[in-house]
Amino acid sequence: MKKRRHDHPHDAIHDDVSPSPVLLPRLGGVLLQVAGYSGCGLWMLLGLALAIGIYPAGRGDALVPLAFGVVLVASGLVAAWMHSSWMPSWHGWQPGKGSRPTREALIALATFLPMLAVAGLARGDNSFPVTRLAGATLALCSLVSLIMTAHGEASRHAPGLDGRLASQLPLSRVVSATYAGGLWLWLCMAGQQGGDAPAAGAMPWIIGLLLLALLRGLVDGMRWQALLSLSPGHRPVLELQPRRYVAAALTYAVPCLGLLLAGFDDSQQLLAALATLGCMLGMGLELTLYHGALAALPDSR
Repeated sequence: MKKRRHDHPHDAIHDDVSPSPVLLPRLGGVLLQVAGYSGCGLWMLLGLALAIGIYPAGRGDALVPLAFGVVLVASGLVAAWMHSSWMPSWHGWQPGKGSRPTREALIALATFLPMLAVAGLARGDNSFPVTRLAGATLALCSLVSLIMTAHGEASRHAPGLDGRLASQLPLSRVVSATYAGGLWLWLCMAGQQGGDAPAAGAMPWIIGLLLLALLRGLVDGMRWQALLSLSPGHRPVLELQPRRYVAAALTYAVPCLGLLLAGFDDSQQLLAALATLGCMLGMGLELTLYHGALAALPDSR
C-alpha cells in the first residue's frame, strides 16, 4: 500500500497520532471511596433507627455498627494521610502537606461529632430522648455529608458537567450509600445474633434491602443513560463492557441471593459477609468504569 503524500508537514503528525486512551482510576482508591460513603450510609441508617426507636436494645448493638462505620469512613483519610498512591487526597484535601481542608472534608470530619455523641449516650434500651436526638443528628449530618461530597466529587472529575447529570449524582450517592450501609448493618446484626436461626426482627431489614437494591438499580440506570446521552460516540463501547456485567452481578445478584437465602438458612453471618463484600467490590468496579466514562466526555478533557 502506498503511503499518502502529505501536502503540509502537520498533516503527517495528525495522521500518525491517535487519541490517547482514557485512563481508569485505580480500583484500590475507588474501593476506599466506596468504603467511605458506605460508612456514612451505615451511620445514617443507625441514627435514623435510633431516632425512630426501632433499633434493637443493647449498648453493644449500637457500638459495633458505629465502630464499623469509623473504620470505613476513616480508611480513606488514613490512606491520604500516609500519602498512598491509591488515595492522594481525601475529598479534595491532602492532609499532612500544609493544605487547608476543603469544605467537603470539613463536613465529613464534622460527622464524627454526632457519632461520638451516640457512642457516649447509647444505653441498654436506647430510648433515652437525648440518645434519640443524637441519632437524628447523626443521620442528618451523614446525609448532608453524602450530598456535599458527591457535589465536590463531580466538580473535581468533570468541571463542565451537564446540569442534569450533575443533579443526579447526589441522589445516586445517597441511594448507593443507603444500600451498602444497610448491608453492613445487616452484617453487624447477623454477627451479634451468634449464627442462630433467622430472627423475625431481621426480616424487615431483608425486605428493605431488597427494595433498596431495586431502587439503586433504577437510579444507576438513569445515571448511566444520562451520561451516555452526552457521549453517543462512546455509547456502544461503554454499554457492552464485560466489566459492567460483572459489576452488576456483584452489586445486585450476589447480595439479593444472599438476602433471599437468609430467610430460609441459619448461616446469616456467612451470607451477610458475602453479600456485603460482593456489593463493595461491584460498586467499586462500577464507579471505576463511571469515572472513566466521565473522563471520556469532550468537556471533561
